Amino acid sequence: MYENIKSGNKSSEQLIQWSKSYWIETCFDRAEKIKPCPSGATGACCRICHMGPCRFLQSGEGKVEKGVCGATLATVVSRNILRMSAAGAAAHSDQARDLALTLLGVANGKVKDLKITDTKKLHRIAGILGIEFSQRDIDNVAKDVAETLLEEFGKQKGSLRFIKRAPQKTQERWEKWGIIPSGIDREIIEAMHRTNIGVDHEPDSLLLSTLKVSLADGWGGTMISADIMDILFGIPQPVKSQGGLGLFKEKEVNLVFIGHDPTLLGVITEVSSEPDILEYANSKGAEGINLSNIYSMKYGINMSGGFTNQELCLITGLIDAIAVDFQCIMPTLIEVANNFHTKIITTSQKARFPGALHVQYDINRAKDTAREIVRIAIDNYPNRTGSGERITEYFSVLSGFSQEYLESMSNGTTVPPFRIINDAIITGRIRGIVGLIGSDNPRVQAAGIHSYLARELIGDDILVLSTECASAACALSGYLNPEIALKEAGPGLMGACEEIGIPPIIHLGGSVDSSRILTILSAMVDEGSLSDEIGGIPIVIIAPEWLTEKELSAACCFAASGIPVILGGTSPIEASEEITKIMTEVWFERFRGAVHFETNPEKIFDLTIEYIDKAREVLNLREYEYGKSGALND
Repeated sequence: MYENIKSGNKSSEQLIQWSKSYWIETCFDRAEKIKPCPSGATGACCRICHMGPCRFLQSGEGKVEKGVCGATLATVVSRNILRMSAAGAAAHSDQARDLALTLLGVANGKVKDLKITDTKKLHRIAGILGIEFSQRDIDNVAKDVAETLLEEFGKQKGSLRFIKRAPQKTQERWEKWGIIPSGIDREIIEAMHRTNIGVDHEPDSLLLSTLKVSLADGWGGTMISADIMDILFGIPQPVKSQGGLGLFKEKEVNLVFIGHDPTLLGVITEVSSEPDILEYANSKGAEGINLSNIYSMKYGINMSGGFTNQELCLITGLIDAIAVDFQCIMPTLIEVANNFHTKIITTSQKARFPGALHVQYDINRAKDTAREIVRIAIDNYPNRTGSGERITEYFSVLSGFSQEYLESMSNGTTVPPFRIINDAIITGRIRGIVGLIGSDNPRVQAAGIHSYLARELIGDDILVLSTECASAACALSGYLNPEIALKEAGPGLMGACEEIGIPPIIHLGGSVDSSRILTILSAMVDEGSLSDEIGGIPIVIIAPEWLTEKELSAACCFAASGIPVILGGTSPIEASEEITKIMTEVWFERFRGAVHFETNPEKIFDLTIEYIDKAREVLNLREYEYGKSGALND
């Protein structure tokens, strides 16, 4: 339809073209205009001291082999990776700390607008932490759980408690190579210390530290966040919602939430249906309040897209307010909003934006804060100008799966669900599993690579576990509608999904919910008959459009846990063959995981299949043949 397509979603592309016609700049224009630094893009740039930045030119008369301080190229590349992973771990874990403090506030009675919803999950986590819960008051158990989890951040000795949720053989690999983290904050601080000028110069040592801080993220911060969300809001259960940019309504107040704080989104959802709030909306001429969300589908709220859609939502001209908290928020929302009537509302002291309206979110008066935000959107509803590009397309979506929900499924049989999944892999009905995660990136055809891979993977009988913007891309392509996805699935996967009662693409949630992939794989190992560790299961993690440090940290955690990972786009370690070899060949030998970088989507798919089929071969599983293992009783 267009000569230069920027997005893999046609509705998003329609808004991009409209914005160009009206000279409204978006991330797609900036990505086209700003070219990556050729040295920095390959990892060949060091800027950690004031003698630099030092650029390591790779050829010609000006070839540079050492920085001013004497650091080699391999040292610099590995330091860069470690610093990025530490920053990603800090982002995830700071969110986890806030949630642990919130749980403590609920248990102490200081946070009155939230409650403990799932006592079964609370007891499960208490058991993992060694906290007695039988015959005890729920608030006292929650207090002990919250305080114990808060200790995980400042712990100086021992190991993170959630490490023992991994299979024993996986833990043994970590212990052998000295990468079991003790305290989350300690590992982040040590990583920053190691990467100071004149400290650690051994590339392998720096990369082992990368794995250690990433494990503190994946088996620490992100897992803590996911568990506390379940305790406060309930274990995710499949719920129907809708996804797309055609969800905004002409006659209703449209409020979009962008961010990662589940407590704020939860209370906004709750107060938006209060009679007084609805009556106030009616007094302004609106027929109701329409909520949607960027990044993850929680509480059955509709999904408007991933990272690159946050500016595009505004271009519909129908958004009355956008409320943001922290992480992955574009400050240019304010500039784009100035072309329309939309109010941009920041809510966190950690994430302030010049020109935005600030309403500080106070967990101790959560509903009052949420009501203030919703009323701002309502008050702005009469100010619509009528300008903007209208979109009509949207899809039905099934989201909200978890390890616990999968464990509870029986579909009329007495066979445990994870046994059925393992058996389906063994017999070849399911060829393997892919975790499709990460952001959508304007430097490629945004969301298009996610959609392409999702379609190709399920077509080759590969079960997909999706999170964050990858899920948004699948939703906006219709692939989180089980009826559409099953039509695209191979015969073996289709049969297995129908037997188990699951869709071919299982949406697990947002970025911290990627830790659910780890607990699901651990449950598969515990079920037996497939592999005695996570490493060896026919699974690959793909983040084909990644862009954040959080995603790099998650990738390294998955690799340390025994999973090959493929990240799309140019390689930030390309400048060093030594570092590339360590993160692929050496890590695979030690942990059965690896991190690859690949720009070509077809090659990403081919490498995925190569890893999955090789894992099947090592496990002595039946050789996969398309269409030959589709029968339920094969």
